[in-house]
Amino acid sequence: MTKALLLDLSGVLYDGESCLPGALEAIEKVQASACEIRFITNTSQQTREVLLKRLRDFGFEVRDSQLFTAVDAARQWMTERGLRPFCLVHENIRAEFDDFDQADPNAVLIADAADGFSYANLNRAFQLCLQGAPLVGVGYNRYFKSGDEVLMDVGAFIVAIEFAAGVKAEIVGKPSSEFFHQVLASTGVAAEQALMVGDDVFGDVEGAIAAGIPACLVRTGKYRPGDEDRIEGEFPVVDDVSGAIDLVLGGTPLM
Repeated sequence: MTKALLLDLSGVLYDGESCLPGALEAIEKVQASACEIRFITNTSQQTREVLLKRLRDFGFEVRDSQLFTAVDAARQWMTERGLRPFCLVHENIRAEFDDFDQADPNAVLIADAADGFSYANLNRAFQLCLQGAPLVGVGYNRYFKSGDEVLMDVGAFIVAIEFAAGVKAEIVGKPSSEFFHQVLASTGVAAEQALMVGDDVFGDVEGAIAAGIPACLVRTGKYRPGDEDRIEGEFPVVDDVSGAIDLVLGGTPLM
């Protein structure tokens, strides 16, 4: 029986400015059950406060403690190590790192910087990594969906620096097993009794499975036909989050 549900946000609960059909009712069913629920995201163009407000404006009942973001994980990772990051991040979240000493940086933090991914910024990140600075990524996502478009995500830029500098990035959000385990620890539920639901077959599904957590792929958001065949392992594929909730509440074995 599934005792904890881990949910991606964009592409699973909402798409752009619209709540996905049936998502609100599906989450209400879970919240009326004994199943723990956590909302987890690699989104790095919006602050935690903006994400919480957005979810609540859609009608989702979300406690602050139920939301886990890769940006929060990045802050924690650098704080624990006393790092001075060069922040290649989106302007919307730059203030989240204002309390870090960023003079004479000894680390590189990369999030979805959008137009901030200029040659000058990428080359500075490359130079710092050549000098030994750790490369820290909020995620390793290949692309994301915005409206009707699929756009390059932070993973593509991380790979470029990895290749050029001959380094390996430390990924602090999905698909990091440490990130999944941190979220899971807050529920008090064993990995095999949880379910990750997402639209990204790599970051959500493959990442969760690698962490020992069953996963479910939804055919909404960034899902593209054939995604389920792009990774190894067995996992359910459903039309939307409502279908995933039916699996959870129906007691379907997932491992």
